Amino acid sequence: MKETRDIIAAYQKARLEGSQAVLATVVKVEGSSYRQPGARMLVTEDGHLTGAISGGCLEGDALRKALLCLNQKQNKLVTYDTSRDDDAAFGVQLGCNGIVHILFEYIDAEKPDNPLELLKRIENDRREAVTLTLFSPDRVHKQPGTILYQKAGADAALADERYRDQIAPASETLRLKATCVKDVDTDVGRFQGLFQFHEPTLSVVVAGAGNDVMPLARMADVVGWDVTIVDGRATHARSSRFPEASQVLMLRATEVLDTVAVDFRTVFLLMTHNYQYDLALLKALLPTSVPYIGILGPKSKFDRMEVDLLESGIAITDSDKHRIYNPVGLDIGAETSEEIAVSVIAEIQAFLHRRDGSPLRLKQGKIHNSTLEAL
Repeated sequence: MKETRDIIAAYQKARLEGSQAVLATVVKVEGSSYRQPGARMLVTEDGHLTGAISGGCLEGDALRKALLCLNQKQNKLVTYDTSRDDDAAFGVQLGCNGIVHILFEYIDAEKPDNPLELLKRIENDRREAVTLTLFSPDRVHKQPGTILYQKAGADAALADERYRDQIAPASETLRLKATCVKDVDTDVGRFQGLFQFHEPTLSVVVAGAGNDVMPLARMADVVGWDVTIVDGRATHARSSRFPEASQVLMLRATEVLDTVAVDFRTVFLLMTHNYQYDLALLKALLPTSVPYIGILGPKSKFDRMEVDLLESGIAITDSDKHRIYNPVGLDIGAETSEEIAVSVIAEIQAFLHRRDGSPLRLKQGKIHNSTLEAL
């Protein structure tokens, strides 16, 4: 996700400048909180903050705690309890009526398996992964911190061999694809562990390089998605028009899948305003496992596509129709390019998290899915 990439970039910059850093991680939440377990923030010794562990109310106090951690060069667990009426005693106003446990980890740049190096390895490979961060609610005990990461289909990497027994639970987290907090027994004592599931950054491939795609590319970049623009027109498929995009490629529709890398975290948007281009690309996408295909335009456009494909001997199955979104976007009354971009980005976000895009005020229960308490 974008926050992790920003933290890694800030860490690399701090290293070049010879600045030390601390990583603050939300490791457990009881009750309500603005951020959930796994949220992170990097604090450098000059007081620069990257990422967030709250909506802004914890960051000031967290800066002081991080600098203390940095000076002492040891990990620290800090608990903010706002479930009581006297939360002002903490010098913060969370307003969430919850208990938030934050682990501050001193980053030793000389250690090849420090938490930031482990996060870099995850970010550089488009595979699902899990990290294990160990902490003890008893703050007088040693706080091990992030000691393990494992990618799907690969051996686990350990910062400390004493915790090798935790590889099996990490593998189970990968299987379940869900973050959890659970008790962990080790050779050096009993801890709690944040087993955090990580997914690769979403790749959004947009067919179309018209002016209406520009705000969508900007918004997708803000969200933290990787954007690729493809178009058959040399006048439109130019990087200068889409500075936020990772790639801008001039391709015929039949060349797209031979050129652009596609995996389980890739979605497509057909926005060329060229019916034949969109039809040819849809035809190429149908045999793939791309989970989401958004098509700009009215329902009549897709109806026509379905007829034309059937006449060429290709039937769109019910399974295909479940992953084809036309008209693309949520019904929010969008009309301008910017409004349509909001609508499309929101629908993709809802799709990724299996939500229906309904108002939160109609939701029963908590806004966020609860972190599992046990595997």
